[in-house]
Amino acid sequence: QVQLVESGGGLVQAGGSLRLSCAASGRTFSIYRMEWWRQAPGKGRESVIGIIWSTGVTYYVDSAKGRFTISRYIAKSTVYLQMNSLKREDKAVYYCGAASGGRTTSPEYWGQGTQVTVSS
Repeated sequence: QVQLVESGGGLVQAGGSLRLSCAASGRTFSIYRMEWWRQAPGKGRESVIGIIWSTGVTYYVDSAKGRFTISRYIAKSTVYLQMNSLKREDKAVYYCGAASGGRTTSPEYWGQGTQVTVSS
């Protein structure tokens, strides 16, 4: 099992920045990739950005391009999401996910989520 704990959410003005953290524990050696997903009110959960744990290769959806960055600190088994130029539509609960397989599979492990609210 892998346990994930997110932190860093909060209220920010549009155009501002926020950094989320996700600390992994347990069988972290089984992690192949880690991702950030989000779920806006009334909508389904969507993938935003991800990183291959061993290589650091990153991938993201178009809405995150140029604004969001994912990074990892291997020694702390922690992944970060740096969000810049935040928009009102970025308001959502952000979840960290960890997967042992490739990108055709959904993450097996999830954190509890952290709320991000963007005000105008």
